[in-house]
Amino acid sequence: MKLTIVGGGSTYTPELIDGFSRHPELDLTEIHLVDPDAHRVELVAGVSRRMLARAGHPARVVAGNDLVAGVADADFVLLQLRVGGQATRQQDETWPHDVHCIGQETTGPGGFAKALRTVPQVLSIAETVRTHARPGTWIIDFTNPVGIVTRALLEAGHQAVGLCNVAIGFQRRFAAALGVHPDEVGLGHVGLNHLTWERSVVVDGQDRLPGMLADSLGELAEEVELAPALLAQLGMVPSYYLRYYYAHDEVLAEQLREPTRAEAVKAIEDELLALYADPSVDTKPAALEGRGGAFYSEAAIELILAIAGVQQVARVVNLRNDGLLPFLPDDHVVEVPARFTDGRFVAEPVSPLPDDVAGLIAAVAGYERLALDAAVHGGRDRVLRAMRSHPLVLQHDRAERLTDLLMAANARFLPWA
Repeated sequence: MKLTIVGGGSTYTPELIDGFSRHPELDLTEIHLVDPDAHRVELVAGVSRRMLARAGHPARVVAGNDLVAGVADADFVLLQLRVGGQATRQQDETWPHDVHCIGQETTGPGGFAKALRTVPQVLSIAETVRTHARPGTWIIDFTNPVGIVTRALLEAGHQAVGLCNVAIGFQRRFAAALGVHPDEVGLGHVGLNHLTWERSVVVDGQDRLPGMLADSLGELAEEVELAPALLAQLGMVPSYYLRYYYAHDEVLAEQLREPTRAEAVKAIEDELLALYADPSVDTKPAALEGRGGAFYSEAAIELILAIAGVQQVARVVNLRNDGLLPFLPDDHVVEVPARFTDGRFVAEPVSPLPDDVAGLIAAVAGYERLALDAAVHGGRDRVLRAMRSHPLVLQHDRAERLTDLLMAANARFLPWA
């Protein structure tokens, strides 16, 4: 099996390599890393080769910036790119502050900017995959904003599925708290990417979430940094990303007084790249834990195993709605548990959602649709309309100012601008 990682120079990549080295049943023979930064991708390839050699894994690691060669005859293509690198993330996390909005790389105005930069690049890459990879190749998208990017791929007719590590993180933490194996935990995970709630935690057919909320409410609330009273009223555990809605002003105040996440990540990446350059390093560095993306490799590997028919456990993915949430169009992309059956992902049923949760999902989905239209077709008017529709913006004057800031910060990535 040949697997291609586009954005293979990411400091995340050794996390994947570590996972691959522990799963010989994948039958990986070649891992091709594609990245425009030749120096960086060679550093990552070097440590990846040493890690596989230490594990006795036979897969060959190839690195380069030639996308056609990278995806040629690939069985799986994993996307983990960041257009503009950490410099654009730093912008996404700061310019919205000028208009009293949170700055975040996937949510709100900053997330919109990332979508505008990313969608055209991903669609171009996917066309190369369609032309040069094996028939039936799956594109697994880990590139944020995952929901919008996955919908762009599906709308263009590509065989793709979106992946995020939020659900597997909850699954692992719940399993540890309950003293069971992670595969024994089934999540009632529902929503849009980075806008999800855990409605149930099922072990042996029993929903353990009510008991966990009763016995460990404070700990659960502290983990997602939200008020215990909110979790108690919802009867669910929102993902950390719901902080940007449920506690917007608190988060904004934190952002205005603290260094950005982009600055912290840049420092971690510099440390990691120095380690990757050390020929004695042949294991995943402990510093990688600070990079984020916990359980990323496990999520990706479980998904590949499901598609390959090795595992049949339900996995949380981003896929077409197709009636699952009746208040959304069929072609919208939702994030829910699904099983891979007969060549496609089939979502598990979702019971009706409370009105407040459904309303927020519907509002953000409306923004996402307008954001994708702007990313594909361009134009300031489309950007303004999408910006104004976001629940964290809404006011027209604020949307006008944010649109101007976005376009000024991203002009070199937006040919139509």
